[in-house]
Amino acid sequence: MRPLSLLAARRSPVWLRPRWGSRWCRRSRGCSPAGRQLLSTPIFYANGSPHIGHLYSALLGDALHRHRELHGRGGRFATGTDEHGLKIQTAAAAAGSLPQHFCDRVSVEFQELFAQAGISYTDFIRTTETRHRRAVEHFWITLQDRGWLYRAKYEGWYCTAEETFLAASQVTECPDSQGGRHMVSLESGHQVHWASEENYMFKLSEFQEPLLRLLKERRLTITPEPFYQQVLPWLKQDLPDLSVSRERNRLQWGIPVPGDASQTIYVWVDALVNYLTVVGYPDTHHDWWPAACHIVGKDILKFHAVYWPAFLMAAGLDPPEQIFVHSHWTADGQKMSKSLGNVVDPRACFQRYTVDGFRYFLLKQGVPERDCDYYDEKVIKLVNSELADVLGGLLNRCTASSLNPSGTYPCFSKACFPKDMGAQNGRGLGKASTEDYKLVSSVKELPLRVSSDFEHFRIYKALESILECARQTNGFVQRHKPWKLSRNDPAQQEWLDTILHVTFECLRVYGLLLQPVIPASADKLLTRLGVGPSERSLRDLTFLSHYHEEQCPFEGRSLGCDTGVLFPKLEKPPSRSHGGL
Repeated sequence: MRPLSLLAARRSPVWLRPRWGSRWCRRSRGCSPAGRQLLSTPIFYANGSPHIGHLYSALLGDALHRHRELHGRGGRFATGTDEHGLKIQTAAAAAGSLPQHFCDRVSVEFQELFAQAGISYTDFIRTTETRHRRAVEHFWITLQDRGWLYRAKYEGWYCTAEETFLAASQVTECPDSQGGRHMVSLESGHQVHWASEENYMFKLSEFQEPLLRLLKERRLTITPEPFYQQVLPWLKQDLPDLSVSRERNRLQWGIPVPGDASQTIYVWVDALVNYLTVVGYPDTHHDWWPAACHIVGKDILKFHAVYWPAFLMAAGLDPPEQIFVHSHWTADGQKMSKSLGNVVDPRACFQRYTVDGFRYFLLKQGVPERDCDYYDEKVIKLVNSELADVLGGLLNRCTASSLNPSGTYPCFSKACFPKDMGAQNGRGLGKASTEDYKLVSSVKELPLRVSSDFEHFRIYKALESILECARQTNGFVQRHKPWKLSRNDPAQQEWLDTILHVTFECLRVYGLLLQPVIPASADKLLTRLGVGPSERSLRDLTFLSHYHEEQCPFEGRSLGCDTGVLFPKLEKPPSRSHGGL
């Protein structure tokens, strides 16, 4: 192993400082094959069982990854577990377990949960893997060789929960339950203690201006906008140099500093490098990096928006292209806490609401800009009213044998529903109304609107748009009452079939667009409509082909078998329960 030279000087000489925007950096950006992108969740800290906050991050990534795949923009989707650090060392000791055995058990819990939830990751990274240790060691040596590390004695307030040192301005005194007083982090409320040790320091102070330029020029985009505005003040204050190692006699569970067995690499340096590990760093990462988008919770924004870009620039690499930030989940308005007994177990929620029902709830109710609240009645009301009634009721009503005895995809009549509203034939019966043309226009524009919302990290808005169109479609059916039309009258039958054809086409679009969110239910819907697996892409999505004077491949096709209601109604539980751990 190469020895690590210790730099006594705090600041590097001018010749060691990288030239931002260099020819190499410009050439490296956007070099991923066919414009594909690495999409990642945080790697989840393996000090306890997964909860709905972890699941929400994974679902956001899964839905966006599935949506992009449906558009033919294949990419990589990475998640995993962060398995080093003092918290895990402490948790393993408390459980009477070796850290590696403890991490093995917890990591399997995450993998099993994600498999049950249908998370479609392409890579699950564990920071205890050999490939990751090799990547971290290479990254560390690169920082050292480029002159960004020095060794010094460090004193400050240390937060074990956040595994980071805090400045005096970031802590405050707080009374405890016994009447004593202790210091806590202003941002998180976690207790801190005074620590003094000799560590390796990273020259973060030299990156203040480069980071500000990076954000102001939007070469690193942070979405939603309020989180971008949150980062800017951090960079307008002095950035102290960052302690990036810990004494090994205090922290054994981690990657040793190359060439210095007395120090352990700071867990956040270790963890952040996982995004490079999954794309083959240090050998083949150029095929993907920096075309990366990180999905993170707001509590780890500083690590991703400040520390990570600085580390990358120091190592001669470009920062990622995007950071999508989301807020947290509460339970009945309270922060989830094991001591309060209100931590929500997603596995219990799957049993209670089904996998698709709970996926839908989290993605529809989760608004990235603000914390969102969970309680049983809210899930039941949302799933019953939107999936069971609006979507399921529409499908089941219009595929019923009483309305569609042939069990086929009905035909469309341009005479009943001409493209030009002014060309109505005046027969009265079958005359499409103004509201009908508004429905057709809304559904035609829906795929583009949904795609825009997905790519701007507004999945909840995409779902709102789909449900609004589904409600309009229900209104269309209710307005024209096809069950009152007679199949013995050719004119009425022509109009009845046209009503059903328009409804089926709307349902087909909704099913296609909902595949990233409720994959099992969307598959059931599309299968019932006779839409084959090779006909479910969003790249060549067409809607109401005959209306636009094109051929419709589905017209006259036999429907898929009737498997019952699309989504069963959920029953209210006898007592309020959070599925607590």
